[in-house]
Amino acid sequence: MIRVAVVGVNHIGKIHCRSYKQHPDTEVAAVCDLMEERASAAGSEFGVPAYTDLSMLLQQERIDVVVVATAGTEKGSHHYAPVMLAIEAGKDVLVEKPISNDIEEARRMVAFAREKGVRLACNLNHRFTPAAHRAKELVDAGQLGRQLFINMRLTIQNKSDETEWLHMRALHPHSIDVMRYFGGDIRRVQAFMTRAEGRTSWSTVSVNMEFASGAVGHLTGSYDMSMRHPIEYCEVAGQTGRFVIDNVYESMTFYPHQSDDLLVVKNPLFGGMQGFNDTFRRRIDRFVEQIKAGTAPEAIEASGADALAAQEVIEAAIRSHQSGGMPVEVA
Repeated sequence: MIRVAVVGVNHIGKIHCRSYKQHPDTEVAAVCDLMEERASAAGSEFGVPAYTDLSMLLQQERIDVVVVATAGTEKGSHHYAPVMLAIEAGKDVLVEKPISNDIEEARRMVAFAREKGVRLACNLNHRFTPAAHRAKELVDAGQLGRQLFINMRLTIQNKSDETEWLHMRALHPHSIDVMRYFGGDIRRVQAFMTRAEGRTSWSTVSVNMEFASGAVGHLTGSYDMSMRHPIEYCEVAGQTGRFVIDNVYESMTFYPHQSDDLLVVKNPLFGGMQGFNDTFRRRIDRFVEQIKAGTAPEAIEASGADALAAQEVIEAAIRSHQSGGMPVEVA
């Protein structure tokens, strides 16, 4: 049984706690939060010891995996300290996205995990759906031929203007990870951003991309949309075929260029994904499966390195916008 400690037990942290409590191969062994009242409440809810100090938790509890579900500025500024403590203790880590809103901290986390030989994963859960899995099989089997373009759209409603870069740094690790999942490394970006009326943050963005493969791509993102409609669309096209994923997990349709027959993968009404929180479960299932299999740290799917690569693209897009839309090389 894999013993898990969850750090940060507000809304997202509790989703993690429930997922590990329900998983047949894991148990929630302890929880931790800087807010004593919140830690105690989660400890009571899940029947485990509660701490406000991760160092103390790691000294007193037998832990295999540390899940860091803290937040902070741009949803990521509180990740660094607990992740580094857990890595120092030799624990495998799953951190919420973004891996950090500070690119230097993100780089240090990934380098430290590599140095210590521990698994560092990120909750880039949008790639862990049956629709995305089937689409990746098509890519890996060469059914699309040489890739030509990837179009991605991720739009939700978030009225927060916490910082001018909140939208890019907090939301788009998901969209960029999905684009990299299908298209590989991104070499160069060009970004344009705008604000909805009354906002101070850059709440809607348009990002052009050049992949290392030579394919091109485009991301449209916004924090100014309704949550009542589909939030995500991904289209990947090559010389022999094209697929479209609708709304994260609802369906995947493959269009072979030389055939009238389509391959359609639908989310089943019974036994399929019942809502967005199921993406957490599927991502966690895969992480646990890889831990049980003894997967090497460098082979972990949606790894810290993948999360860092997404953040590097985001920072390049921010630099492009700041330069008036000039193309920028990704670090």
